[in-house]
Amino acid sequence: MVKVKISDWKADSSMDEAYKALRTNIQFCGADKKVIAFTSCTPNEGKSNVTFHLAASLAESGKSVLLIDADLRKSVLMGRVQVEEEVKGLTHYLSKQAKLQDVICATNLPKFHIIFSGVVPPNPAELLGSRQFKDMIRVVRDVYDYIIIDTPPLGRVIDCAVVADSCDGTVIVIESGSISYHFVQEIKGQLEKTNCPIIGAILNKVDTKEYGKYGKYGKYGKYGKYGEYGKY
Repeated sequence: MVKVKISDWKADSSMDEAYKALRTNIQFCGADKKVIAFTSCTPNEGKSNVTFHLAASLAESGKSVLLIDADLRKSVLMGRVQVEEEVKGLTHYLSKQAKLQDVICATNLPKFHIIFSGVVPPNPAELLGSRQFKDMIRVVRDVYDYIIIDTPPLGRVIDCAVVADSCDGTVIVIESGSISYHFVQEIKGQLEKTNCPIIGAILNKVDTKEYGKYGKYGKYGKYGKYGEYGKY
């Protein structure tokens, strides 16, 4: 199993407390909510940052966690870890170019494993809706306490709705002050059509001058054009 190194994932104490609160809220959703997909309305709302830190926080609490980077069109996760050898990702597994055990990466944080997205495929929605993906989720849900899935913004592409079919719940990450109420309702409506329950929403990038320290999450790199593999 390839091992990658994560570091400096606790930026400050206020952010750490915010993720502990989010972790607790996820756990109180019930033991049947273990495969959870995260999406947003648009790019650059901090969704990938939230999923990464939530997964790490869950692992820190003693839970076994698998973070799946299902943003096959524009992933930023690889730029947040240190890798010393070749890493194969989700697209390699879904296209049957690699076995599942070959795409799961261990980290230096005990019980925290990651499947990176891999190379950008020509047919991401079809791969995520394949029998291969559904079978993978069935296998890993018997191994891990939580499977956190980072998906592309549903306001741009349909991928999250496809992934939700295999999940126990979905969460919408919303950038404070940037997304309209009507746009969020539109995304909510799309998720409701999947018959996968929405277990909550996360208000991200809150203005600390207005609301105080708690609840602000760090701002990480920008999304570029979808379909290109980002280097962050």
